[in-house]
Amino acid sequence: MKPVPIEKVYAILKREAVHYQVPVVDLIKMQTNDPFKVLITTMLSARTKDQTTLGAAQRLFAKVKNFADLVKLSSKELEQLIYPVGFYKTKAKHLKQLPLVMQEKFDNHIPQTIEELIQLPGVGRKTANLVVAVAFEKPGMCVDTHVHHIMNRLGYVKTKNPFQTEMALRKKLPILYWEKINSLLVAFGQHLCTPVSPKCSVCPIYRYCNRVGVKTSR
Repeated sequence: MKPVPIEKVYAILKREAVHYQVPVVDLIKMQTNDPFKVLITTMLSARTKDQTTLGAAQRLFAKVKNFADLVKLSSKELEQLIYPVGFYKTKAKHLKQLPLVMQEKFDNHIPQTIEELIQLPGVGRKTANLVVAVAFEKPGMCVDTHVHHIMNRLGYVKTKNPFQTEMALRKKLPILYWEKINSLLVAFGQHLCTPVSPKCSVCPIYRYCNRVGVKTSR
Protein backbone atom coordinates (compact mmCIF):
# COMPACT_ATOMS: atom_id res chain seq x y z
CA MET A 1 0.00 0.00 0.00
CA LYS A 2 1.42 3.35 -1.05
CA PRO A 3 1.78 6.13 1.56
CA VAL A 4 -0.81 8.90 1.45
CA PRO A 5 0.68 12.44 1.28
CA ILE A 6 -1.92 13.96 3.57
CA GLU A 7 -0.58 17.50 3.18
CA LYS A 8 -1.23 17.33 -0.59
CA VAL A 9 -4.63 15.69 -0.11
CA TYR A 10 -5.64 18.33 2.44
CA ALA A 11 -4.54 21.20 0.18
CA ILE A 12 -6.54 19.82 -2.76
CA LEU A 13 -9.65 19.22 -0.66
CA LYS A 14 -9.43 22.73 0.76
CA ARG A 15 -9.22 24.18 -2.75
CA GLU A 16 -12.05 21.99 -4.05
CA ALA A 17 -14.35 22.72 -1.08
CA VAL A 18 -15.27 26.15 -2.45
CA HIS A 19 -17.26 24.36 -5.17
CA TYR A 20 -19.28 22.24 -2.71
CA GLN A 21 -22.27 23.01 -0.56
CA VAL A 22 -21.19 23.91 2.97
CA PRO A 23 -22.08 21.25 5.59
CA VAL A 24 -25.04 22.38 7.69
CA VAL A 25 -23.18 22.85 10.98
CA ASP A 26 -20.56 25.01 9.29
CA LEU A 27 -23.34 26.98 7.61
CA ILE A 28 -24.98 27.74 10.96
CA LYS A 29 -21.60 28.81 12.32
CA MET A 30 -21.09 31.15 9.35
CA GLN A 31 -24.59 32.59 9.65
CA THR A 32 -24.78 33.05 13.42
CA ASN A 33 -21.34 32.61 15.03
CA ASP A 34 -23.35 31.34 18.03
CA PRO A 35 -22.00 28.30 19.96
CA PHE A 36 -25.52 27.60 21.28
CA LYS A 37 -26.93 27.25 17.77
CA VAL A 38 -23.93 25.23 16.61
CA LEU A 39 -24.44 22.83 19.52
CA ILE A 40 -28.16 22.43 18.86
CA THR A 41 -27.70 22.02 15.10
CA THR A 42 -25.02 19.39 15.66
CA MET A 43 -27.37 17.47 17.96
CA LEU A 44 -30.13 17.62 15.34
CA SER A 45 -27.85 16.56 12.49
CA ALA A 46 -27.11 13.01 13.71
CA ARG A 47 -28.49 10.41 11.26
CA THR A 48 -30.16 13.21 9.27
CA LYS A 49 -29.54 14.76 5.86
CA ASP A 50 -28.26 18.33 5.88
CA GLN A 51 -31.29 19.84 4.16
CA THR A 52 -33.64 18.27 6.70
CA THR A 53 -31.42 19.42 9.57
CA LEU A 54 -31.31 22.96 8.22
CA GLY A 55 -35.09 23.20 7.99
CA ALA A 56 -35.52 21.88 11.53
CA ALA A 57 -32.87 24.24 12.88
CA GLN A 58 -34.48 27.25 11.22
CA ARG A 59 -37.91 26.39 12.64
CA LEU A 60 -36.46 25.82 16.09
CA PHE A 61 -34.34 28.97 16.14
CA ALA A 62 -37.35 31.07 15.17
CA LYS A 63 -38.60 30.32 18.69
CA VAL A 64 -35.46 29.39 20.61
CA LYS A 65 -32.50 31.73 21.12
CA ASN A 66 -31.03 30.29 24.32
CA PHE A 67 -31.42 27.60 26.97
CA ALA A 68 -34.14 29.57 28.76
CA ASP A 69 -36.29 29.45 25.62
CA LEU A 70 -35.98 25.66 25.53
CA VAL A 71 -37.51 25.52 29.02
CA LYS A 72 -40.63 27.28 27.75
CA LEU A 73 -41.40 24.63 25.14
CA SER A 74 -42.92 21.23 25.85
CA SER A 75 -41.40 18.03 24.50
CA LYS A 76 -44.33 17.75 22.08
CA GLU A 77 -43.75 21.27 20.78
CA LEU A 78 -40.06 20.48 20.30
CA GLU A 79 -40.95 17.31 18.44
CA GLN A 80 -43.19 19.25 16.08
CA LEU A 81 -40.53 21.86 15.41
CA ILE A 82 -37.69 19.47 14.62
CA TYR A 83 -39.64 16.76 12.77
CA PRO A 84 -38.63 14.95 10.51
CA VAL A 85 -35.01 14.76 11.71
CA GLY A 86 -33.89 11.26 12.56
CA PHE A 87 -34.95 10.05 16.03
CA TYR A 88 -36.80 13.34 16.52
CA LYS A 89 -38.61 12.17 19.67
CA THR A 90 -35.36 11.22 21.38
CA LYS A 91 -33.71 14.45 20.25
CA ALA A 92 -36.66 16.49 21.56
CA LYS A 93 -36.27 14.73 24.91
CA HIS A 94 -32.57 15.60 24.99
CA LEU A 95 -33.29 19.23 24.10
CA LYS A 96 -35.78 19.39 26.95
CA GLN A 97 -33.21 17.98 29.38
CA LEU A 98 -30.40 20.22 28.17
CA PRO A 99 -31.18 23.45 30.11
CA LEU A 100 -31.19 21.71 33.51
CA VAL A 101 -27.88 19.97 32.88
CA MET A 102 -26.33 23.16 31.54
CA GLN A 103 -27.45 25.07 34.63
CA GLU A 104 -26.41 22.45 37.18
CA LYS A 105 -23.05 21.48 35.70
CA PHE A 106 -21.85 24.41 33.63
CA ASP A 107 -23.68 27.54 34.83
CA ASN A 108 -25.17 27.90 31.34
CA HIS A 109 -21.74 28.25 29.72
CA ILE A 110 -21.27 25.78 26.86
CA PRO A 111 -18.19 23.71 27.71
CA GLN A 112 -15.29 23.66 25.30
CA THR A 113 -13.76 20.25 25.99
CA ILE A 114 -14.75 16.79 24.77
CA GLU A 115 -14.85 15.41 28.31
CA GLU A 116 -17.32 18.06 29.45
CA LEU A 117 -19.47 18.15 26.31
CA ILE A 118 -20.20 14.41 26.42
CA GLN A 119 -21.87 14.98 29.80
CA LEU A 120 -24.69 16.77 27.98
CA PRO A 121 -27.79 14.75 27.02
CA GLY A 122 -27.63 13.53 23.44
CA VAL A 123 -23.99 14.51 22.96
CA GLY A 124 -21.56 11.76 22.02
CA ARG A 125 -17.94 11.99 20.94
CA LYS A 126 -18.75 12.86 17.33
CA THR A 127 -21.01 15.75 18.33
CA ALA A 128 -18.58 16.94 21.00
CA ASN A 129 -15.63 16.96 18.62
CA LEU A 130 -17.61 18.85 16.00
CA VAL A 131 -18.74 21.48 18.50
CA VAL A 132 -15.14 21.97 19.67
CA ALA A 133 -13.89 22.36 16.09
CA VAL A 134 -16.72 24.43 14.60
CA ALA A 135 -18.15 26.45 17.49
CA PHE A 136 -14.86 27.17 19.26
CA GLU A 137 -12.37 26.74 16.41
CA LYS A 138 -10.19 24.41 18.43
CA PRO A 139 -8.64 21.11 17.32
CA GLY A 140 -11.36 18.46 17.41
CA MET A 141 -11.27 15.08 15.71
CA CYS A 142 -14.86 14.58 14.58
CA VAL A 143 -15.23 11.26 12.78
CA ASP A 144 -18.53 10.59 11.07
CA THR A 145 -19.31 8.11 8.31
CA HIS A 146 -17.63 10.28 5.65
CA VAL A 147 -14.38 10.74 7.55
CA HIS A 148 -14.33 7.04 8.43
CA HIS A 149 -14.89 5.65 4.95
CA ILE A 150 -12.77 8.20 3.06
CA MET A 151 -9.73 7.87 5.32
CA ASN A 152 -9.97 4.09 5.00
CA ARG A 153 -10.62 4.25 1.26
CA LEU A 154 -7.56 6.45 0.84
CA GLY A 155 -5.56 3.99 2.90
CA TYR A 156 -4.47 6.65 5.39
CA VAL A 157 -5.83 4.48 8.22
CA LYS A 158 -7.07 0.91 8.41
CA THR A 159 -9.88 0.74 10.96
CA LYS A 160 -13.21 -1.01 11.45
CA ASN A 161 -15.39 1.73 12.97
CA PRO A 162 -15.51 5.51 13.54
CA PHE A 163 -14.16 5.28 17.10
CA GLN A 164 -11.09 3.38 15.92
CA THR A 165 -10.70 5.93 13.14
CA GLU A 166 -10.81 8.81 15.61
CA MET A 167 -8.14 7.22 17.79
CA ALA A 168 -5.96 6.40 14.78
CA LEU A 169 -6.24 9.91 13.38
CA ARG A 170 -5.45 11.45 16.75
CA LYS A 171 -2.15 9.57 16.65
CA LYS A 172 -1.33 10.03 12.97
CA LEU A 173 -2.94 13.17 11.54
CA PRO A 174 -0.98 16.39 12.21
CA ILE A 175 -2.96 18.58 14.60
CA LEU A 176 -2.97 21.57 12.23
CA TYR A 177 -5.49 19.64 10.06
CA TRP A 178 -7.86 18.64 12.86
CA GLU A 179 -10.12 21.70 12.94
CA LYS A 180 -11.16 21.59 9.26
CA ILE A 181 -10.74 17.95 8.25
CA ASN A 182 -14.31 16.97 9.10
CA SER A 183 -15.87 19.82 7.13
CA LEU A 184 -13.69 19.10 4.11
CA LEU A 185 -14.30 15.35 4.10
CA VAL A 186 -18.05 15.69 4.72
CA ALA A 187 -18.39 18.02 1.73
CA PHE A 188 -16.16 15.75 -0.36
CA GLY A 189 -18.08 12.65 0.73
CA GLN A 190 -21.44 14.19 -0.06
CA HIS A 191 -20.44 15.28 -3.56
CA LEU A 192 -17.76 12.93 -4.92
CA CYS A 193 -16.39 10.24 -2.60
CA THR A 194 -19.79 8.83 -1.74
CA PRO A 195 -20.02 5.61 0.30
CA VAL A 196 -21.61 3.83 -2.67
CA SER A 197 -20.45 4.40 -6.28
CA PRO A 198 -17.79 7.06 -5.64
CA LYS A 199 -17.04 9.27 -8.64
CA CYS A 200 -13.44 8.11 -9.06
CA SER A 201 -13.23 9.26 -12.69
CA VAL A 202 -13.45 12.92 -11.66
CA CYS A 203 -11.82 12.68 -8.22
CA PRO A 204 -9.13 15.33 -7.66
CA ILE A 205 -7.21 13.12 -5.21
CA TYR A 206 -7.57 9.87 -7.17
CA ARG A 207 -3.83 9.57 -7.78
CA TYR A 208 -3.18 9.44 -4.04
CA CYS A 209 -5.93 6.92 -3.25
CA ASN A 210 -5.32 3.27 -2.45
CA ARG A 211 -9.00 2.58 -3.27
CA VAL A 212 -9.29 0.10 -0.42
CA GLY A 213 -12.29 -2.14 -1.08
CA VAL A 214 -13.50 0.00 -3.98
CA LYS A 215 -14.09 -1.21 -7.51
CA THR A 216 -13.70 1.33 -10.26
CA SER A 217 -13.91 1.21 -14.03
CA ARG A 218 -11.31 3.90 -14.49
